[in-house]
Amino acid sequence: MAGSRKKVVAVKELAEELDISKPFLRKVLQLLNKKGLLRSYKGKNGGFALKVDPGKITIFNLIKIFQGEFRLKEHNFKGKICSSYKTCYFRKRMDKIEGYVVKELKAITIRALVREK
Repeated sequence: MAGSRKKVVAVKELAEELDISKPFLRKVLQLLNKKGLLRSYKGKNGGFALKVDPGKITIFNLIKIFQGEFRLKEHNFKGKICSSYKTCYFRKRMDKIEGYVVKELKAITIRALVREK
């Protein structure tokens, strides 16, 4: 949608362009609509349009919508918190790595991806 010249894009058109099934795409678009990133239009010329500027939608936003909280590590073992949680060297390193990955994912916008194409 961000790369389309049309304001409203039909599900059928988008499914064909992306080569994915319409039912799957419709569910994805409905979720993005529910989360406030898209606006839906019903009727003959209906479809979906971006509600948020593509320069403000990041990959990190989309990961949170589709997968929930972003976590690289878990500190549980058999349902219990690791006994070395506060002093664990691995956890401290993973926290730094996770921070870096989150920062990078927040820097990638939909607008940037469309421009790269």
